[in-house]
This record gives sequence, C-alpha cells and structure tokens, in this order.
Amino acid sequence: MKNIHPQLLRFAGTALADILAGTGPADAVLGSFFRNNRELGTKERAFVAESVYGVLRRKRLLSYLADGDDPRKLLVAWLVRVQGMSLRDLEDTLNTQQKEWAQEIKAKNTDNLSLAIQADMPDWLWEKLSAQYGDEQALTIARSMQQQAMMDLRVNTIKATREDVLAKFISENTQLNQDTIVPTPLSPTGIRLPQRLNISRHILFTEGKVEVQDEGSQLLAHLVAPRRGEMIADLCAGAGGKTLAMGALMRNTGRLYAFDISEKRLTNLGQRLKRSGLSNLHSQLISSEQDAKLKRLNGKFNRVLVDAPCSGLGTLRRNPDLKWRQTPQDVLELKGKQTSILARAAKLVKAGGRLIYATCSLLSDENEAIADAFLAAHPDFKLIPANEVLAQQQIPVDTGEYLKLLPHLHQTDGFFAAVFEKAAASSEPAAA
Repeated sequence: MKNIHPQLLRFAGTALADILAGTGPADAVLGSFFRNNRELGTKERAFVAESVYGVLRRKRLLSYLADGDDPRKLLVAWLVRVQGMSLRDLEDTLNTQQKEWAQEIKAKNTDNLSLAIQADMPDWLWEKLSAQYGDEQALTIARSMQQQAMMDLRVNTIKATREDVLAKFISENTQLNQDTIVPTPLSPTGIRLPQRLNISRHILFTEGKVEVQDEGSQLLAHLVAPRRGEMIADLCAGAGGKTLAMGALMRNTGRLYAFDISEKRLTNLGQRLKRSGLSNLHSQLISSEQDAKLKRLNGKFNRVLVDAPCSGLGTLRRNPDLKWRQTPQDVLELKGKQTSILARAAKLVKAGGRLIYATCSLLSDENEAIADAFLAAHPDFKLIPANEVLAQQQIPVDTGEYLKLLPHLHQTDGFFAAVFEKAAASSEPAAA
C-alpha cells in the first residue's frame, strides 16, 4: 500500500501497542480496537491488520533491526525491511524522527544472525524445534509459518456437492479465475481460495453449504472415520468445526455428542448447527473432563475425538502472536491437562472402539510423548496407523503411524493425531 497516511500509521502503532501489552489474543484485541475506531474504512482496517500481523510474524528480526520493541519503530522496520518500501515511498508518511529510524534500520547488517532470529522465534521454542527436527528442517518449518494462510472451506455434503460450490465461486469471481479457486488436494470435501474473502454474508455460508475450516482440520474428521448409525463423542468440541464435519460424514445418522467447558463456544456451535441441517448432534456443557454427566456414558462410544487444549503452535500462520505469548511453563501445564483428558476419554470408548488424540501443536512434548505415555499406561489400547485409516478412504496422506501435517509439506496448519483402538475383549474391569 503506497501513500500511507501518517494518521493510518499512528492507528497501526496504537493497535500494535495494545497487542504487545499482552492483554489477550491478537485477534480479540484487534477486534476491540476496530470497534473503538469505527471511523476506519475497509481499506484502512485491512492495512492496520496486515501491518500488525506482519510485525507479529517477524517480530524477532524486527526487534533486532529496531533495537527494541517500540511499536512505531517495529512498524517502520516492517515497512522498510519486510515490505521493501523505499524512503522515497515513505516520504509523506514518516516524520523526521521516523525517517532517521528508517535510515538506520535500512543500513543495519543482517549477516550472521542467530538461527532463532532467522526463524523469528523465542529462544526456547527454537531450541525445541531444532532438537526435534534438526536446524535445517526447523528453519524451513519456521519460515513457512511466517507466510499468511490461504482460506480453506469445507463443503457441507448434507446440503451441497464440492463441484456445485466450486462452480458457483468461479462463476461469480471475476477477479479470481478457475486456476486460483481449487479443490483442496488432500481433503475430499475442501475448497481453497487464494485470498480471504468476507464469507460470513455469502449465500453459500448463510445457507450452511460451506464452513471455514483448514484442510488439516477437515482431515482429522476423516481420521476419526465415523460410520453411519454410530455413537461418536467430540470431548473438546470448541465451536464445533470438526463435530459438524463428522456429522456430515455420518450422513446425519447415529448420535453425535459435542462436549466443552465453554458455554460461549457451544453457543457458537449452536449457530453453526442451525445452518448445517444436521439433526444428530447434541451439545453438552461440562465443568471438566471429570463431570458426572460423562460417567453415565462410560463404555458407550464407538469413536471419541480428543482435540486437546494445546499451545496452538501449529497455527502460527493465522495466530503469530502465540509464539510470543506461550512459555515453556505453559507447555508443561498443558501436558498435564492433555494426559488427564486423554485418560478420561479412554473410559468413554466401548470395547473395539477408537480413541483419536489430536493437537494443533508442532511440539513432540504435546504429541508423540503424550501418545506414547498413553499407550504405556493403557495396555487395553493399541495404536492404529493413521496412514492406513486415511488410505481406506482414498485420502493421499502418508506421514506414518501418526498423522503429522506441516505447512511447508501439506499447505495446512501444523497438526498431530494418533488413533488408538480398544481391545474387543469384554473381560476388562468396569470403568471407574
């Protein structure tokens, strides 16, 4: 965006300062900022959001270039060193002091930067990724997380076909062509758009024919592989994206339970449910995984999905502030929660049924370590290779016995999932 008005840069600086103060998730803080500054038009809001998220994606590098975390200097560094704008481009935008900053930032040497700075990550996170993947692949993963995610939609096959939805999008988008609105390569029900359209008022959305859902998240529903007429539980349902996807796979038969500890998230699910046309979904608010409501359902479910609370570090393309908000202590506390929720979920599974554990994290602490510990503590469960489950559905994803999705390899958010199957023998002791 050339010819940036100085006032617009001030707005961006204020919004960025609010987010860096650490009062909440970036999207929530930015939403509040826009509600308090309604005079901003669509293009102005887009600039503020793009610049704020641009800084959050590259903050480690920009802090080095700007000699600190002053929001205004970080924005100048982003414009000059990431966006590649010249001092001439910014002649009418920057004041005298900012022009001095811009010259210093432009001249600053970036040879021999540490790998953590090149990765744009805090040291603790870089060290974990580097130990897990090796420097070269960790850097590739980190850089892929610096890119903005495209928009993926899931077609609700209860109401529409992917072919019909594709045809409608292509026919009405004169700026986009058939080469840029495409089926997702892995999910059989997904569509990928090259830019973030305002989908919330689109007739396909309001009629419940499409939902916004990353392709990786769509694949998790297929990994659960719910069948018609079964009883299925989504224990950490949130706003229900995967729950709705599973309901469509069940062709609106059987019984599908969505449990969550957040009334607000379940309310959002209720709104989506009305659009979806599903009648087999029942949502229930629980106080925790130990809620008495769950006890009467022990041993009842064919499939139980645990999309566990996690660091969210696989979603950095969409939520870049997470790498600055999470700490090693947070990950340690999450591991305890993940272990506890998974152990409780195991009691809900009937003999011969399956338990699916998933996170949107990149860290083995939250992924393989939890899965391996679960298997060691629950000899009545065995691991079912994820690649086999997906191959049975003709889904061309093979990451081995665990599902491990990464942006640079699969063009999805980072996801992990494991499938456990409970022994069919009925001689087990009654669940507590």
